[in-house]
Amino acid sequence: MAIITTDLALLRVLQLSSAALPVGGYAFSQGMETATEEGWLPDAGAVTDWLCLQLQLGQTRVDLPLLARSLAAAHAGNTESLKLWNDYTLACRETAELRLTDAAMGDALARLLRHLRVPMAFESDEMSFVTGFAMASAHYSLGPRVALNGYVWAWLENQVAAATKLVPLGQSAAQAILNKLVQRIPSALDRALELTDEQIGASLPGLTMVSCWHENQYCRLFRS
Repeated sequence: MAIITTDLALLRVLQLSSAALPVGGYAFSQGMETATEEGWLPDAGAVTDWLCLQLQLGQTRVDLPLLARSLAAAHAGNTESLKLWNDYTLACRETAELRLTDAAMGDALARLLRHLRVPMAFESDEMSFVTGFAMASAHYSLGPRVALNGYVWAWLENQVAAATKLVPLGQSAAQAILNKLVQRIPSALDRALELTDEQIGASLPGLTMVSCWHENQYCRLFRS
């Protein structure tokens, strides 16, 4: 399906999905650091498989459908629904560090949006990055597919950047991973937008284990 958007909307989603957005995404590997330490990700092929699984289950079945619902609530000005989906998103994080990642990035985005004078539908001591991204996307009049594309690209780029440091990977190998996985994003969005409320949710046991182990890892580059 073709994505039709205005030049300004395109620039806004590029801004929100940029690695330069000051939300601290570079500080979180989301379990990849320990997965590498344990020998699970020895090369580019293993990293590709690891991220493909997370895209198919974590992003497609959790983050993306929740972002779509949060965005709809933000567009409609439905604060109570937005709060509900914020709590739901945080509850889907399976470990303390994964919840920390989401909440820390959400808090950083909320501070940035206040600085940019973007209206906040509500304030919270623990705001999911998904919620903040939805509110920013609604303010900039972004449609669902445009916003979801920006969100999943930001996640993927951050994960590949972490793998580049940890495995380590060369720049060309990193781009090859992005080139392969980006082709899976359109179908991931299709599936995410088809899910009913009852179908939202997934569990990634491997990710959960390495995220828990990371809390006690002796030497760490990343916060998660």
